[in-house]
This record gives sequence, structure tokens and C-alpha cells, in this order.
Amino acid sequence: MEDGLSPQKITSGLNNRIIGRRVLCYPSLPSTMETARKEAARGAPEGTVIIADEQTVGHGRLGRTWLSPEGSVSLSVVLYPDIAGLPYLIMIASLAVARSIEALTGLEALLKWPNDVLVNGRKVAGILIESSMGGKAVDYAVMGIGINIKVDISAFPEIAATATSLSGELHSSVSRLGVVRRLLVELDGFYKAPRQAIYGEWRSRLTTLGRQVCVVSGGDAQYGRAESVTADGSLMLRADDGSLTKVLAGDISLRDAADDNATR
Repeated sequence: MEDGLSPQKITSGLNNRIIGRRVLCYPSLPSTMETARKEAARGAPEGTVIIADEQTVGHGRLGRTWLSPEGSVSLSVVLYPDIAGLPYLIMIASLAVARSIEALTGLEALLKWPNDVLVNGRKVAGILIESSMGGKAVDYAVMGIGINIKVDISAFPEIAATATSLSGELHSSVSRLGVVRRLLVELDGFYKAPRQAIYGEWRSRLTTLGRQVCVVSGGDAQYGRAESVTADGSLMLRADDGSLTKVLAGDISLRDAADDNATR
């Protein structure tokens, strides 16, 4: 695989406890999430990682297309968390991506609620969490991560105004292998870390808080100030009339006067 993405090179020398002990690499897949779900249904070891150079029918939140152009990394992780741990998976994934970017590039990485990683106000990575429930227990969860590493964003006009890549920001090449290896180390470290610490760091990196926003959830638009986030990852939205609403998930855009397309 391009840039040395093979299970042997990815895992060599890593002493991960759970995430990344087993890695499966593919030149192309319809969707790493779909493959991870199949692996989970077969009882794959927790922490199994599926990586593809290309996704042909990848999808993001709300069934949207998940672009996986050449130079990006798409991976999914099979997990078996308890039900109380489900809300923390998006926090863990976001923090692991942000820390990996900062460690390898020196670029500051911030988070946009609920699932985007930003560099200089533009999206460089996205997170998707899916889970299967059996009664009140979690059968499995799949953590999906897509990172623009060596992507030529100008070749994709539909996202050029809002997205970026690591190589584009640095104006130099960034190792996909290096990013994946560091990401697996960060994910493994966060997975069993104290949840209060995870929540605290995640909250501190959110660029959305304190801003006037519009949140679209279930087809309804809500306006107000993004006041805080709860430990389960929900956004607390303060409306103009002073009322406070808890928003579990949604698409968010800024309403500030200084807003631009990069923040949407």
C-alpha cells in the first residue's frame, strides 16, 4: 500500500494494549465501517483496526458521502464498550486525532462539536461512531476516522472552502504511516483512561463554545449561544429568550458576524 501502509509496518514496535494489536489493510473497500461491522459480527478481537487507501461508498453522519480521496486515511476500529462508555468514543477519537496532528506537524488542532477536527478553522478530519445494541447492552461499537493527510483539496471544489489537509497546511509532505501509528497509540492510551479526564480535555478543545450558533437536528433549526457541553457529549444551547436546551446531536454553523464558510 502507498506510503508503507501494511499491518507489519503499522504495528512494528507498538506496545498497544487493545487498539491496534490487530490491523487489516486494504487498497480499496466499499466502506471500512461496513468491513468493521462484519468483523465485529464474527467476534473480532477488541481493537481490531480496518484501514483502506480508498473507500468507494464511504458514508458519514446522516448517511452523507464520506469522501476518501487519494492521500487520505480512512480507518475503523472494532470496540466492545459498556453502555456508559458509548458517549466517550467520539471524544476519544477526536482527542486522539488532535494530539496526533499536533505531535507530528506542530499545527494546532481544535474540535468543532460534535465530530470534526479543525486546523486553521477548516476541517481536516471527521469522526463517525456506530453501535449495535442488544437489549440494554452494547453488542459492539465501530469508531470511524477519516483524515486528510496528503489530499489536494483544490481538486474537490465541493469541499475546497471548508476543508484542508495536513500537507496543504504545512506545504510539505506528511507521512501517512507516521500519522496512523501515532493515532493508534493515542487511541489506545485514551480508551481506558479516566472518563472525567477525557471529557475535560475534549471540552477544552471545543472551538464552538461561547459562540452564537445554529444547530439543525432532526430537520429543526435551533438558534442560540453554545453555552456548554455535558459529560455525555450533548450541547447546551442558550436561546435568546434565556431558555436552555440540551442537544444530543446535530449539524452546527456559526452565526457570529465574523463567521465565514470555514466554520460551517
